[in-house]
Amino acid sequence: MAPPGSLQAPLLSRRTKPPRDAPCLSSSPGLFISCHRFNSTRSPFGCLRLYVHAPGSILFIHPLMCSALQARRRRRLTSTTVHPETMIFGNKKKRKKEINSVSFMGSASHQKSKMRSKKPLGIQLFECVRGSPISFRSCQALVLVLTFLSYASYHATRKTTSIVKSVLDPNTNLGMLHWPSHLYLQNLKGAENNRTLSSGWAPFNGEDGTALLGEIDVAFLGVYAIGMFFAGHLGDRVDLRILLTIGMIGTGLFTAAFGAGYWFNIHSFYYFLGMQMMAGLFQSSGWPSVVAVVGNWLGKSKRGLIMGIWNAHTSVGNISGSLIAAAMLKYGWCWSFAVPGIMIALVGLTVFLLLPVGPDVIGIHQEDLSWKDFEKSDIDTPLLERRSDVKEKAVGFIEAWRIPGVAPFALCLFFCKLVAYTFLYWLPFYLSHTAIGGEYLSDSSAGVLSTLFDVGGVVGGILAGHISDHLDARALTAAGFTFSAIPALFFYRIYGSVSLAWNVGLMFITGMLVNGPYALITTAVSADLGTHSSLNGNSRALATVTAIIDGTGSIGAAVGPLLTGYISARSWSAVFTMLMASALVAGLLLSRLVVAEVVAKMESRRTPATAPAPGASDLPVSSSMDEP
Repeated sequence: MAPPGSLQAPLLSRRTKPPRDAPCLSSSPGLFISCHRFNSTRSPFGCLRLYVHAPGSILFIHPLMCSALQARRRRRLTSTTVHPETMIFGNKKKRKKEINSVSFMGSASHQKSKMRSKKPLGIQLFECVRGSPISFRSCQALVLVLTFLSYASYHATRKTTSIVKSVLDPNTNLGMLHWPSHLYLQNLKGAENNRTLSSGWAPFNGEDGTALLGEIDVAFLGVYAIGMFFAGHLGDRVDLRILLTIGMIGTGLFTAAFGAGYWFNIHSFYYFLGMQMMAGLFQSSGWPSVVAVVGNWLGKSKRGLIMGIWNAHTSVGNISGSLIAAAMLKYGWCWSFAVPGIMIALVGLTVFLLLPVGPDVIGIHQEDLSWKDFEKSDIDTPLLERRSDVKEKAVGFIEAWRIPGVAPFALCLFFCKLVAYTFLYWLPFYLSHTAIGGEYLSDSSAGVLSTLFDVGGVVGGILAGHISDHLDARALTAAGFTFSAIPALFFYRIYGSVSLAWNVGLMFITGMLVNGPYALITTAVSADLGTHSSLNGNSRALATVTAIIDGTGSIGAAVGPLLTGYISARSWSAVFTMLMASALVAGLLLSRLVVAEVVAKMESRRTPATAPAPGASDLPVSSSMDEP
């Protein structure tokens, strides 16, 4: 019979006395806890032995239980309650969000059934056929591929409207077309719907058709930006796999419904406006969900580089969406909406069947990941600490804004997206209306040339991620790119018209410097801030923080093209002045964080390597921040 106050657990064994060098970690009247480290290479957490001293006996807890203590029933200790999810190893808090369900509350069988209920059906079937559980590396690859395809399909459906605009209003002169009409209409002369292609579609083929299309764009981006704040708040409270699936299927449904106006001969402006607004609302759930899922699976040491490569889904989605929509036009503009809508719905079903939102869903715990992470830690810090509430609570909207670094990066992204989306929507129009080498480019040539801006953006995102990982300074990298974009914009405006070669080179460099910080902030920075040390290991803030940052940026994405429409009527030089001023403001918003990072770097060089630099732990983002 165990003495009062002792722990009852299946893997507890008795030992007469612990080693003399076992330090006392926690104590209370009649009970104290100590640990002892011994050499072992079998498990990174197997080298710790935990001893619970109770009246009349000493219970030795098996090393395997140090990371997942279980009991058949919870017993009240006098003044100290052991919570294994709050274990601290060295200078890094190794939060065990995966074992919140494996603490003193509940039986093992209950927790296994709970984990099985969250595991995607496709993975359960795969493991059943294979006869063994899926590996961690395989899950990482699966997550990266599925989230890449998910957001690429989001951008593919988003791009459809830009392609079909010139069909709905053949006389449109807005620069909102990334792929101009001649590029995909020149081979449609013999199509059955040639009359529709040439005459347009009411109500967009009237004198105010251009304005109506512009209003649809602004309404879409506005609802998208506002909806993202709510989607992020919801994402930290529900299953991200379900939220992402609903968002993708809903996006596909309303994208196809926009095209259904052709089949049902609908000519009401408010019908098309409503379909685009609903599509924007469902699309707002995409970005917070995919960033939160990827952030759950990736460590911070190479997060910037991996997410920089992964962020290429934006350009892949834009280009593939343009090609698909253009190819479907000869069958009727309705199919340009229906096919991308069906595709994103199918990808959404795949996500529902296969996407694991976190390692805990498939039973992979932090101790299984890396022995090196444990070796870097110091054993002198306490193993256990008191925690009043085992269950993590989702971070509130206001609380997320108060996380150090969220507000500066969100406002910075507002101006970064303002610049990036102005180029996205207006660059083809600018190229076709500006003499390059003394000649004006056709719409088709301008459309092809403008894609180099996206190519530069892909390179810039990867480069920014790699540099931020190497320097361990996200703010410094982002600010460096934004300040460098100012002379790039100036030289592109002045010397871009000298020759085609000059225009190509300067456009590529401008795209790299403009999209670099945009990609870095929306991916690695958002993931870092969502797992900031001020959250005390609470992982349920990723989606909310991501939504705040990208939602604020999306407002800028709506404002930039709208202002350009009015300013370009006077002068394109005034437009570039606005873009340069926006880049300057974006960099200045990060100046305080840049100074903090530089000071921390200087202090770290002056102090020994074993001592952390003063204030280093207060940095908002860093690739060496505490792991979630």
